[in-house]
Amino acid sequence: MAEAALVLGAGGITGVGWEIGVLHGLAEAGVDLWTADLVIGSSAGSVVAAQITSGKLTSAELYERQLADPRGEIPGRLGAPMILRYARAILSSRTPEAYGRKLGRLSLGTRTAVDESARREVIAGRLLSHEWPQSRLLVTVVDALTGELKTYDKDSGVPIVDAVTASCAVPGVWPAVTIDGRKWIDGGVHSTANAHLAAGYRKVVVLAPMAAGNKVLVSPRAQAARLAAEGARVEVITPDTAAKKAFGRNSLDPARRAPAARAGREQAAAHAEAVAALWAQ
Repeated sequence: MAEAALVLGAGGITGVGWEIGVLHGLAEAGVDLWTADLVIGSSAGSVVAAQITSGKLTSAELYERQLADPRGEIPGRLGAPMILRYARAILSSRTPEAYGRKLGRLSLGTRTAVDESARREVIAGRLLSHEWPQSRLLVTVVDALTGELKTYDKDSGVPIVDAVTASCAVPGVWPAVTIDGRKWIDGGVHSTANAHLAAGYRKVVVLAPMAAGNKVLVSPRAQAARLAAEGARVEVITPDTAAKKAFGRNSLDPARRAPAARAGREQAAAHAEAVAALWAQ
């Protein structure tokens, strides 16, 4: 089996802050997950994955960046009517691909507050480097027409800014992203973590801001259980009560990023011993 994989899941801008807070808190405790042989990022996780693999900042510097005024960010919201459409798509789907097709149609049929280019500028501003890292990084996206999951990496020929922008294209909030003549939406549409992509790795740590699953989308813990059944050692970290409170009711509100980061840093202490034991093996 291959060595270590770090899986960073979807969860809006609060998910970005929380994941970086957890990673920094673990680093303070002596556990450096940035050394992973494979990093998988979906939606919010793709932003974090691109940042930590860039090698541009330390965990402390990246954490402090989350506490700064979120200038350049654009607030978003999944309102009640849109949430209802998501729920109907889940109830009428049997597979993640079918669900992806429904949300793809929703995305393509919705006029968003900003266009593709404006959204790309926001994501470009989040990233520390606009070049793919030499380490192994996978960014997940979903085909808006077929609903199928795809990953981009340094060998894909796709700019990392485009890949991450597509991975963060929340249907109904942000525009689908055009790459190679096709439209792509949020990688978290297939599952909130996509931890199954770490199959074959001996030890896996999953940070999942969105912990729940449903009849269509496999939860991060269920995916972790499958990896464990195949012989992997897996630790899953999901938000505790304090972190959920810090997120507030809108995970797409930039003003909640700093509280989420602080909550992640605080929560890391409860997981440091278990993650350290796994990572040291």
